[in-house]
Amino acid sequence: MAGQLINYLKEKIELSKADEEKIISVATTKLLRRKQYLLQEGDIWKYYAFVSRGLLFRYSVDDKGVPHISQFVPENHWTGDIYSLLYKVPSIFNIEAIENSEIILIKYEDFQNLCAEISKLNDLVFSLLQRSFAVAQNRINTDISNTAEQRYYEFIEKNAFIVARIPQHMIASYLGISPETLTRIRKK
Repeated sequence: MAGQLINYLKEKIELSKADEEKIISVATTKLLRRKQYLLQEGDIWKYYAFVSRGLLFRYSVDDKGVPHISQFVPENHWTGDIYSLLYKVPSIFNIEAIENSEIILIKYEDFQNLCAEISKLNDLVFSLLQRSFAVAQNRINTDISNTAEQRYYEFIEKNAFIVARIPQHMIASYLGISPETLTRIRKK
């Protein structure tokens, strides 16, 4: 079941058969139905999670019960709560399936061991973390600098491959605008 993860990794780094077997030996597969949780607020996150099929989203809920989406996670992407993982504290996030999905999970300790044993994997993780940090910086800047319309067009441009799979009210939440505002923007 970890074949999609192995294929993803082999597109980015060279893996020996022994490396592949090490990864497969610690990977578990979790199937999620639409609207099923991978992580719920209050739980402590313990994994590195790779989406091999489907689409998920990560969100938090404010004091008024309003959800705020911070990430959409299609296949061949990673998700989780890195803060909860590293500091072993309850998560403030929920991660839920938008579509039926297949997730490859590797426990934190096992993933650390893999990175120690497979230097190319460690290098890849470092590179992915750098890119993730850069994307987060850009998102913050976009959110505080751009109009709602600019944020929408940038979102569409960067996520054209999944936009049709995401309900409009979720896109509005991700952009920090009301569904009505998104409807007005789309009509333009």
